[in-house]
Amino acid sequence: MAEVLRLKKSNCKNCYKCIRHCPVKAIRISGNQAHIVENECILCGQCFVVCPQNAKEIVDETEKVKVLIQSGAPVYASIAPSFAANYGGIGIGGVAKALKKLGFEQTEETAVGATIVKKEYERILKEDKPDILISSCCHSLNLLIQKHFPAELPYLADVLSPMQAHGQDIKKRCPEAKVVFIGPCVAKKDEAAVYGGSIDAVLTFEELTNWLNDENITMEPDMDFEKRSRTRIFPTTGGILNSMDKIDDYTYLAIDGTENCIAALRDIEEGNLHKCFIEMSSCAGSCISGPVMEKFHRSPVRDYVAVKKYAGSEDFDTYTYSQSELTKNISFIDKKLKMPTEAEIMATLRTMGKNKKSDELNCGSCGYNTCREKAIAILQGKADVSMCLPFLKEKAENFSDTIINNTPNGIIVINDDLEVQQVNKAAMKIMNLSSASDILGEQVVRVLDPSDFMEVRKTGMAIHGKRIYLAEYDKYVEETITLDREYHILICIMRDVTDEENERRKKESIGKQTVEIADNVVNKQMRIVQEIASLLGETTAETKIALTKLKESITDE
Repeated sequence: MAEVLRLKKSNCKNCYKCIRHCPVKAIRISGNQAHIVENECILCGQCFVVCPQNAKEIVDETEKVKVLIQSGAPVYASIAPSFAANYGGIGIGGVAKALKKLGFEQTEETAVGATIVKKEYERILKEDKPDILISSCCHSLNLLIQKHFPAELPYLADVLSPMQAHGQDIKKRCPEAKVVFIGPCVAKKDEAAVYGGSIDAVLTFEELTNWLNDENITMEPDMDFEKRSRTRIFPTTGGILNSMDKIDDYTYLAIDGTENCIAALRDIEEGNLHKCFIEMSSCAGSCISGPVMEKFHRSPVRDYVAVKKYAGSEDFDTYTYSQSELTKNISFIDKKLKMPTEAEIMATLRTMGKNKKSDELNCGSCGYNTCREKAIAILQGKADVSMCLPFLKEKAENFSDTIINNTPNGIIVINDDLEVQQVNKAAMKIMNLSSASDILGEQVVRVLDPSDFMEVRKTGMAIHGKRIYLAEYDKYVEETITLDREYHILICIMRDVTDEENERRKKESIGKQTVEIADNVVNKQMRIVQEIASLLGETTAETKIALTKLKESITDE
């Protein structure tokens, strides 16, 4: 598969939205980044459409087209019929004039190729009479069958797509021509690269619009166009069917959206469908809801009306091609991912915290429909255990609860309304509470002075290590209060320092007693000194100084 979609690593925020919307789960999470699993991807473009960070980007071929134009070869543009919706009110003449300014030799509608293709479908149904025939215009749908439903490959029409048929038609008329397809589809870039020959480059409508803007070229309306082509309705749901001449023996079905196509393919596997022609498109709404249009131009009803209004009731005049000229080989593509054993799946479920069936919530937050699918993805290297949000939430809660309930510090959490939201065992012990339910949901004033909480809530400035006396509990605590603005809560941590405070007071009392004893000693010594002053001389002064220093030292303590 050609590189068509890329990941901008700096943008990926590990939200798993791409996995949730990928119909075949062709996304691998590694290093907290989403990567496309190419051998499973069907290039439906949904990861590009839904990514909230624009972390997926389509490989731009604008420079490649500029090189083709500069080569001197005549470059033809094959513009998809959905252009009538993307460039509403412009008409093929207006588009052709704008592209002429960019250097294109000619601009033609891919609907010409669609006419060739639908005629081949009619021939197959009439002459070959298959039990089931599935249209092969949508490359994403073809990849879905090639990679994920190989048993249905015999039912897939081995016919060129309208893009390929038109490119081949142009080169038959002008052998030296280079052909550039322009449309709303990501997968067409891969189709052109894989099959080669008929299409030399592919641009999306977005790439064309950006190029026109860079060159300051504005499309001018020119609605003078041929009204004969009914295949202009191809990009709408049922568009292929509406352009075909029906055969009474067959049931004609139009199915859009990958999930619906998958359901239909399973019905075929189970033998529930017979004698029918099925038009399948991976995009819900078909090509007018292609990934580029869905990302930047999501107006399905208006777009349908625009295309329908532009379409005609007759066919384009085209060359008649032989069956061999319109045949392409659509073969099985091996996904190469090993299916794990049941024992491996069960072991992985246990590592995800799914020890019994009731633990499998199947919430889909990881992107996978079931916990079992997620376990298989882990074993295939596409996912990680940490992607299970309920498991991580429970793990984090258990971890925090273990810390909170085993810390010797009292913790109490209150909301903006000063209502107690959480209290741990240490705090209950400090406040002489027998049960947390006695205070949860109640005003904090019932157990603590709220003034410090109110101050922190007002100023946003935390209080750190403030020593206070809780008279009602006869306890001393060091109080720390912080404000969590994001979650609108106040967190109070109380360290019980009652024993420390009592010990300090005891030492202080002993110190005072020592000072008093020192005073008595000094006074008694002074009296004695006065009596024998003549005998001691300077020794008296030295004794007084020493005892005074002792007193000061004890007082300081």
